[in-house]
Amino acid sequence: MRGINSADPVIETFPAADALPSDARAVLAAAAPGLFGTLPWWDTVLHHAMPPGASAAFVTIRSSGKALAVVPMLRGGGKLTSLTTPYSCAFAPALAAGLDHASRVVAMTALARFGRPAGVVRLDALPAEWDGLTALEAGTRQAGLVPLRFDHFGNWHEDVTGLDWSAYLSRRPGALRETIRRRLRRAEKLPDARFDLFTEPAQIEQAADAFESVYRRSWKEPEPFPTFNVALMRATAATGQLRLGVWSIGSESVAVQFWVVGSGEATVLKLAHDEAFKAHSPGTVLSALMLRHLLDNEKVTQIDFGRGDDDYKKGWATDRRQRIGVLLANPWSVNGALQLALHAAGKAWLLWR
Repeated sequence: MRGINSADPVIETFPAADALPSDARAVLAAAAPGLFGTLPWWDTVLHHAMPPGASAAFVTIRSSGKALAVVPMLRGGGKLTSLTTPYSCAFAPALAAGLDHASRVVAMTALARFGRPAGVVRLDALPAEWDGLTALEAGTRQAGLVPLRFDHFGNWHEDVTGLDWSAYLSRRPGALRETIRRRLRRAEKLPDARFDLFTEPAQIEQAADAFESVYRRSWKEPEPFPTFNVALMRATAATGQLRLGVWSIGSESVAVQFWVVGSGEATVLKLAHDEAFKAHSPGTVLSALMLRHLLDNEKVTQIDFGRGDDDYKKGWATDRRQRIGVLLANPWSVNGALQLALHAAGKAWLLWR
């Protein structure tokens, strides 16, 4: 799709992904960043991770009757933001395949104009390498707004194509490698220790009980959306993506890890362990058991440790990529002018430091 020159595309909004017209739904699906753009993901977000009083708007941008872009957004409290959550590992406006740069700019200009009344539009969890970023910033400027980038979170990952567990383990830093070997040997000698992997819809109740039991006894803060994780387990079990690992000692589940697998990529979304069993290093043991299974049995080609720069991730994965946010600030609004001033002050502070 090339050569779109319309200065005034048509914008439509829909309350859910499954309410989109078929061509717009196809654009959204084709551009989905793994799990975090699929219909099961959006359905789970809409039913289990919406702030009070907020509503979704799947913004569809058309020109000459063709869907150029679909951007899932969140409206509430006078704010307009991307439809991202504390669980989102990636987000980007979905752009139709084959759009040239000029047409992408047209679509992103329309998005910025749509958001102008809010004063500030916030887009989170964007891959810093997203190929639509320059079009987003150019379109924002054409709409009379100012794009402001900020770092959001880091994402640790590794290409493990062709590696089995032994080869992967040989890549780990020496101290971690020896810790893993020692802890696994010790775990294997425990007569009542057990590793279970839950993947099927029929196993969800047992999996959910184990997950929530360990989570309650872990160091983790209470979830902002308490029903989200189990709901996503149900959704990913239905699509064949769920991999919930549980390590137990006796009748007690002591560590849990919630992974999803799709298109050769394994991503860990949540993990927790019971501090009462800290002497057994349950987190390390379960990470090793999960990765050994994923590499030796499922032959995954990518592993992804989700959101954040937690220190432990640097040992289990070699590469880091940046997720960024972009604010689209209207300099002629109070909110936009304030955001521009705060952004400038923050940059000045960093330079001074």
